[in-house]
Amino acid sequence: MRQYRYWHRATYAFVLNKHGELCIQKRTLSKEVFPGYFDLASGGVVGAGEAVHIAAQRELEEEIGVRGAPLRHCFDFCYTDATNHVFGSAYLVRHDGPLTLQAEEVADAFWVTPEKALELHPSTPDSRMALERLIRDGFLSMGAGK
Repeated sequence: MRQYRYWHRATYAFVLNKHGELCIQKRTLSKEVFPGYFDLASGGVVGAGEAVHIAAQRELEEEIGVRGAPLRHCFDFCYTDATNHVFGSAYLVRHDGPLTLQAEEVADAFWVTPEKALELHPSTPDSRMALERLIRDGFLSMGAGK
């Protein structure tokens, strides 16, 4: 899909704890896209025939071990660069419990304020764009699940 620059669906689940901090992932160096970058959201490509919210839940569980947390859909957006053409769906999730990292995709995870998350470099540009919109449109002040 990237080789031929096909448009595809992807999910972006921004995980907030009770302190209003975001869960940030450090991508492994083996990732196909943006290896070693900071990812400001959990998520990924939606499978053929898969519902977007189901894909978001699947990615949360696979990447950081978050299971059964309610998703709050915030908005849909488009992101494009030289190799990626994404129809994205952004979600908020409240989670204060432990994280279980997927070793193949996530090298590390930690919690920071949304403002500090935007200072991390290099960060995945698509998750950064979505986080900037979450902040600008006031979604983070509403919190997850409200």
